[in-house]
This record gives sequence, structure tokens and C-alpha cells, in this order.
Amino acid sequence: MSKPIKVAVIYGSVRNGRLCDAVAGWVADRVEARADYTLDVIDPLAEGLTDLRGTDGATEKAIAARLSRADAFIVVTPEYNHSFPAALKHFIDGFNEPWHAKPVAFVSYGGLSGGSRAVEQLRQIFAELHATTIRQVVSFPNVWAHFDPQHRWRDMEREDRNLNVLLTQLRWWASALRDARAGADYRTVS
Repeated sequence: MSKPIKVAVIYGSVRNGRLCDAVAGWVADRVEARADYTLDVIDPLAEGLTDLRGTDGATEKAIAARLSRADAFIVVTPEYNHSFPAALKHFIDGFNEPWHAKPVAFVSYGGLSGGSRAVEQLRQIFAELHATTIRQVVSFPNVWAHFDPQHRWRDMEREDRNLNVLLTQLRWWASALRDARAGADYRTVS
């Protein structure tokens, strides 16, 4: 087997009582169970990065280094008011080069659309940051219906299959782009 892909799972919400903890936790558990990935979870709320202007600089540098080490990203995002959270945009905009020539996958959740509008808008932003977004998305329409009365996940067979497809595609892109970055410095072609 080739070298494992270093993937960073990024929380897209910083709200109190957020469902992002459950959704991103599910993603992280599934990634950790695979031998072809190593995992880094980046939660802007836990890292104190909800407002980059208020950081001490050392935290920002540490997160930039973690993003730079990643071969790929999975952004877990809710949809708020037909878009993605402002805190996620603020986080993404706080860094530039770490996103370059790397694949980004999405797991989204929300109401009827399951976060699809948020994902389509994020694709435009990551294109500007020289990142490649993969087509496969795992989405949770009416996310609250995926929990039982005790707030445990209901049957996740379909979502597990979709996530496995996403992870397989992400691995392909991450391997190809990692090899390409190793062969030529992307900064010289952009």
C-alpha cells in the first residue's frame, strides 16, 4: 500500500449547540477506521480561531502548518440561510498557500437541501484558492431526522456507502496531486 493520505477534517460551524460535532465526529470516526488515511481534526472553535484578528499569531501559524502538512481536506459544513457559515469563510480566508493544489471534499447538512447550496458556493471559493474540489458529496437533508430520540445516529448504511465513495475519490485526487507537487513546485506554475 502506498503512503497514507494526510487528511484534515475541518469543522464549518462555531455555533453553540452545533450539529457539526456529531456530523464531523461521524466523518472522523470513519476516516480513522481506514488504513489509507491519517487524520487531523481542525475545529476553529476549539482552536480559538473564530476571529483571526484576535489570535496571538502563534495559533494561526500552528494551524497554517497543519493545513500545509495535509494532503487533502474534508470540510463539514451546515447550510445557514442558503449559504455556508461566515465563520467558515473567515477561517478559509485566513490562509492561502496551504490550500494550493490539494483536493477538498465536502460533507454537508441542513434542511431540505442538505447543505448543497453551501457546498456549491464553497466550490467557487476553493477554486480561487487553487484547490480542486471533488464531485462526490455526502449530504444530510433534514439532518435532525438522522437522529433517534436519544440523539444517536439512526441507520447510516447509505451515508456510510456515500462516504466510502467520497474517501476513495479523495484518495485518488490526493495521491495524484501529492505526486504532482513532489515533481514540481506549484508556486512556479500558478
